[in-house]
Amino acid sequence: MAHTADGALTVPTTDPGAVAQANLARHAAQAAGAYAPNTERALRADVAIFSAWCADQGLEPLPASPDTVVAFVDTMAATKAPATIRRYVSSIAALHRAAGMENPALHREVGLALKRMHRAKGRAQAQATGLTRPLVERMLETPGAGPRCLRNRALLAVAYDTLCRRSELIALDYGDLEYGTAGDATVIVRRSKSDQEGAGMVRYLAPDTVRALRAWMTAACITQGRLFRAVSKSGQIGGALDAGDVARVFKAMAKAAGIPAETVARISGHSSRVGAAQDMAGSGIELPAIMSSGGWRTPEMISRYTKRLDARRSGAAKLAMMQNRA
Repeated sequence: MAHTADGALTVPTTDPGAVAQANLARHAAQAAGAYAPNTERALRADVAIFSAWCADQGLEPLPASPDTVVAFVDTMAATKAPATIRRYVSSIAALHRAAGMENPALHREVGLALKRMHRAKGRAQAQATGLTRPLVERMLETPGAGPRCLRNRALLAVAYDTLCRRSELIALDYGDLEYGTAGDATVIVRRSKSDQEGAGMVRYLAPDTVRALRAWMTAACITQGRLFRAVSKSGQIGGALDAGDVARVFKAMAKAAGIPAETVARISGHSSRVGAAQDMAGSGIELPAIMSSGGWRTPEMISRYTKRLDARRSGAAKLAMMQNRA
């Protein structure tokens, strides 16, 4: 029992819905600032998708029964990629943990639904086109003038050298640049997916990239703040770029360079990161050095990026070469 300010007795609520909402509110307050903004947005979006689906089906999203999650997985498997559905289930689990409720994703039926999905669709994810050096140079050499073209060239050049994720790329700051005596430079990536505490990682910029970056910064009169800004059609410099702008810039550059439409369609905001990793592996650079350059903690993603290259260096490929089967 407890007392209100006027001395009246109150009875703690035992309504499951009210308890869950109280737990969610407490979790939201305690977790504020603990996760990356992209993680929080993805969680909210996933929960909204699941809740809307449940509403359409007349089912409860919280607490959700294992059967509800199984039905959701089976429905989503018809149109969504396996990786997306796995993320949905992870978000459903996070929602129930935050609400202090039993996690339906732990039940055997849900695990079987995911296995069923993987057997039907496989685990392989569609791989973004890697912007390897030949493609990058082709895009950088496309004719064009004005602030927008200068920004696009600098954005692509810096993205390739630093192997930055799109969120890291748009967050680069003028004050974190340091120029070297050989015309090169370094820049600090203050926070990233693999560095949530903000310890910072230093990335390298080659002399040709520095020249492209200087040309853009001079045209845009950038002497502080974010390196990459929006540019209007009339050439006016605006605020910082959005993460979604990175892929749009890369696709526009590739299209202007005459790169085939099917390749352009597979370009993402991380394509420069994929391509740089592929180029490093193809040049014989050791895995630890590649991981350090891109801020990877494990080699799994690099292995995904380079699996076709690895096949071309496999025993079968070497045998074909020895047999002169050109």
